[in-house]
Amino acid sequence: MLTDLGPRICIMGPSNSGKSTLAVAIGRARGLTAVHLDQLYHLPGTDWQPRPRSEFVALHDDAIRAERWVMDGNYSQCLPQRLARATGFILLETSTALSLWRYVRRCWFETGRLGALDGGQDSVKWVMLRHIAVTSPRNRQRYQTMFDELALPKVRLATRRELARFYAHEGLQRP
Repeated sequence: MLTDLGPRICIMGPSNSGKSTLAVAIGRARGLTAVHLDQLYHLPGTDWQPRPRSEFVALHDDAIRAERWVMDGNYSQCLPQRLARATGFILLETSTALSLWRYVRRCWFETGRLGALDGGQDSVKWVMLRHIAVTSPRNRQRYQTMFDELALPKVRLATRRELARFYAHEGLQRP
């Protein structure tokens, strides 16, 4: 199944659904560079301060020109060109409650998180809580419609159990 997705894989899904962890696992198993869009979008060493839009788009477009990558993140402003280069797509799902719990857990208890900003520190923010609780549920239908219409080889992992089976079936190791 994973080999069907080719050498340029997009991973999308709600915040805290495991996109970065899966990207690193796939990257290690397939020899693909894991690209975390959060790290391209935000300035390193900050508390998640966005880069200027033109700088982010330039970094994004440079990353997708590579021949081999697995890229996690949504950032719909650059989605058309990303999907045009992608050879495969993975959509992760997770409940809003689980996303909220994972967000708070990572902010308060985790260090060295995959996909974190270099030199940055996660902290609980009202804007992120609102994004997870209000914006992400609205995006679910949009992502599902996009998934259904994609002509790329694709995988939808809608539950933690499906994700665990995918890891096991593909011989992926959680970093």
